Amino acid sequence: MRHLVAVLAAVLLLPLLTAPAAARRDVDFAGAVSMKGCSGSVVRPPGAGPDEPALVLTNGHCVRLMDPGEVVVDAEGGRAFTLLSRDGEGTLGTLRADRLLYATMHGTDLALYRLTSTNSEVEALGTRVLELSTTRADEGADIRVVSGYWHKVYSCHVDGFVHELREGPWVWHGSMRYTSRCDTRGGTSGSPVVDVSTGRVVAVNNTTNENGERCTRDNPCEVDAAGAVTVRPGARYGQPVHGLAPCLVGGGRLDPTAAGCALPRPPGRR
Repeated sequence: MRHLVAVLAAVLLLPLLTAPAAARRDVDFAGAVSMKGCSGSVVRPPGAGPDEPALVLTNGHCVRLMDPGEVVVDAEGGRAFTLLSRDGEGTLGTLRADRLLYATMHGTDLALYRLTSTNSEVEALGTRVLELSTTRADEGADIRVVSGYWHKVYSCHVDGFVHELREGPWVWHGSMRYTSRCDTRGGTSGSPVVDVSTGRVVAVNNTTNENGERCTRDNPCEVDAAGAVTVRPGARYGQPVHGLAPCLVGGGRLDPTAAGCALPRPPGRR
């Protein structure tokens, strides 16, 4: 009898023992947008309400090639974005921005636009506004790079993080490197990098070492804390965004001086 009880207990416990540590989430084109020459995504910080202005995340270089050290905060930024259907086969309409809340290629390669639509208005079109992660993805995490420009989802894992990534005159800190299955190309710049385990945006895709050159334009190199340089031909990279959410202070406003905000600040602003 005790043997039977033990067997039954083992059977009942088996699903718990074999269940994955974190539930996998389907990653589709929810929130993905296409823009001229680049990709992007409609995002919100955790806790943002349905009536908050929606935001579009992309790269700083998708705004324009910015000077080293240049940081733009709360500027005129009219721009149109094409919102994709969740299956990526069609479009749901055009979204318009009225402000460029932030843009830089200094320390990171990131831009954030404020839309004239609210979160609920965007979701009423038949999609979902993606949530920004507040923690860095784990090395080895299962990720998806979702390109609105190419209507394609790339699947791979986090290969590691880079102390410094240098490309021409620009230097980026803590860049995420992907495993080789994410063979992104031009037009995928600005794509959200989504952690499959949480469904949250953990990075924004930004560059590739295209032909093995050392630290040149379109050929970033890795620099460790001791200054040693490594070139990885074909390596793809994204910029983590876990330091972005604390900068968003509500009402479609971004404050780079807010507590916990890890974005580079404009020169002279403390």
